[in-house]
Amino acid sequence: MKQITIRQAVLSDLDALVPLFDSYRQFYGRPGDAAAAREFLQDRLQHGESVLFLASEADTPLGFTQLYPSFSSVSLARIFILNDLFVAPAGRRQGIATQLIAAAADYARSVNAIRLSLSTEITNQTAQALYQSVGWQQDEQFLVYHLTL
Repeated sequence: MKQITIRQAVLSDLDALVPLFDSYRQFYGRPGDAAAAREFLQDRLQHGESVLFLASEADTPLGFTQLYPSFSSVSLARIFILNDLFVAPAGRRQGIATQLIAAAADYARSVNAIRLSLSTEITNQTAQALYQSVGWQQDEQFLVYHLTL
């Protein structure tokens, strides 16, 4: 069985993260742009605007997840938005996504966050099954709206 390592990513992990992040964006129909992906991730890491976890086997990066910090005014507490989760095709069906989600939850608990939130495409049945299998519940109380600017 392969030994998968999950760890919090740092700025020196950009070379490993960029191809994964660019592939993630392409999965959602965006054109490939490694330079823009690098700049975006570098800005997030340099300014402490997100927390990334990187999954690797030996020196081969296989997946990542990215959390954005936020807060709940009603609960007076920290929350995180699990905005991105991606596993490269070579790493799928090995439990890597589950491990990345667990690392994100462990991190959030360690900084006293009260909740992780995420959204996924309505048609992404695979992702929905994964989230439900590890205890996530679909919100039945609130609708989500967006204002495109």
